[in-house]
Amino acid sequence: MNATKKIHALLLVAFCGCLSVSISTETNRTASPPKGMVLIPTGQYKPLFTAANDAKTVAVPGFYLDTLPVKNGEFLEFLRVNPKWRRSKVKPLFADSDYLKNWAGDLDPGPQALSDAPVTHVSWFAAKAYATWKQKRLPATAEWEYAAAASPSRPDGENDPAFLATVRAWYTSPAQATLPSVGRGRPNCFGVFDLHGLVWEWVSDFNTAMVTGDARVDSGLDRQLFCGSGSNDARDRSDFPTFMRYGFRSSLKASYTVHNLGFRCAKDL
Repeated sequence: MNATKKIHALLLVAFCGCLSVSISTETNRTASPPKGMVLIPTGQYKPLFTAANDAKTVAVPGFYLDTLPVKNGEFLEFLRVNPKWRRSKVKPLFADSDYLKNWAGDLDPGPQALSDAPVTHVSWFAAKAYATWKQKRLPATAEWEYAAAASPSRPDGENDPAFLATVRAWYTSPAQATLPSVGRGRPNCFGVFDLHGLVWEWVSDFNTAMVTGDARVDSGLDRQLFCGSGSNDARDRSDFPTFMRYGFRSSLKASYTVHNLGFRCAKDL
């Protein structure tokens, strides 16, 4: 083999090696979700409200979602290495006066915030900071609603009467003073626990209240639509849990903390 052909062969081997690594990495990333997460496949989300000229469904690209809400014990680890988010040090701009109110101290969840229970009394800013620290993000409204629409047996939970009855029962029940551990119920068909029945959850775009454009960039938002307490133009006027989530998100500010509002993380494929 002459020198030119030898160089070409070496370059080809190097290129194929790099290509092989790239394909292998992509395959593994798709086949093996990050620890504690599951793959939510590409699907369709049906917004509660849409403008007259908007599509009635929104495409949701596949993504990873935490199987469980973030727990007090996990948030404690975040606080250990991010002291500015501790209760005594967080700036009022980023969390109201009830931030981690149920904790006994800066680094002590105490008896009212069990280690395996979902962390609550956290602001959107704090939840976003935690997600970034974990190299993740908060799910978009469309992503969360799409995942939460699945029942234990089927992705279209709206056609599962038993699932709908269970969800409605939780939305009409008062929150518990001390929350139980996560993951006690049945997962939905994607493998996600506690999207209903434990706490409300922050989403990245909570302050848009409704997504009519792309799941991550809501450029088509019609801000003249009715608020969450109305029912005009709603896709399903009997779906009061969705009305409640819509209304609740509309009432929030990023610094608010609520006794039954937690979060979980998402990640791009």
